[in-house]
Amino acid sequence: VVTVAVAVAMVSGKKIGLRERSTMQDAISAPKVGGIVRFTGFILKGTFIVELTGAVLMAPQFIKDFGFVKGIWYAVFHSISAFCNAGFDLMGVREPFSSLTHYVGHPVINFAIMMLIVVGGLGFLTWEDIWTNRRCWRKYRMQSKVILVTDLILVIVPTVIFYFGEFHGSQWGNGLERFWLSLFQAVTPRTAGFNTADFGQMSEGGRFLMVMLMLIGGAPGSTAGGMKMTTIAVLLLSAAAVDRKSTRLN
Repeated sequence: VVTVAVAVAMVSGKKIGLRERSTMQDAISAPKVGGIVRFTGFILKGTFIVELTGAVLMAPQFIKDFGFVKGIWYAVFHSISAFCNAGFDLMGVREPFSSLTHYVGHPVINFAIMMLIVVGGLGFLTWEDIWTNRRCWRKYRMQSKVILVTDLILVIVPTVIFYFGEFHGSQWGNGLERFWLSLFQAVTPRTAGFNTADFGQMSEGGRFLMVMLMLIGGAPGSTAGGMKMTTIAVLLLSAAAVDRKSTRLN
């Protein structure tokens, strides 16, 4: 909301004062006020490109399933919904509360939705680091490093747990479908409400893992909610440091 307000002021030619810049800094967790207007432009352009890419990827399948006009609308709607980590879907037209269960093994739909959720949940400062420094990892901010490493762990570990511990058996499809099923359920709880698995068939352990992922959420200054990845990373690292110190003393 703050980003849109600043964008409207920029387009209308209104001068962006210190109060607006400070509000924008708080909204996106920026380290400083300087360059905040330029950064706002970067956010708007990046958001448009990412959401357009997601819509283009999903459009062919949705057009095939729902017709041209409705298919385009579904592609745009779900792209924005996934990027914003909202998880609203329109798939109740097929079956009540079905979400994306009809696309459980569809690689393009799965990839597009997950890509949008992850990119939206990384945070805009992390975007800037990736765009500016590319593969030069040493130049990244410490916050960006923590976010990227934590995000990778929070995707890989739950995927492995889901694949071998939850989605086993013929009712969950073949190996490739189980992979997409496991990966999607590892990504989507991060404050996005989509699902490709029937939660009613999942075990209590699997649902508990999803609740923990929901609690953690995404990165500061992102479209995701939750406790934030940086918070959980700092808590775990602090606990490990205290444990090491206690072990040495003993």
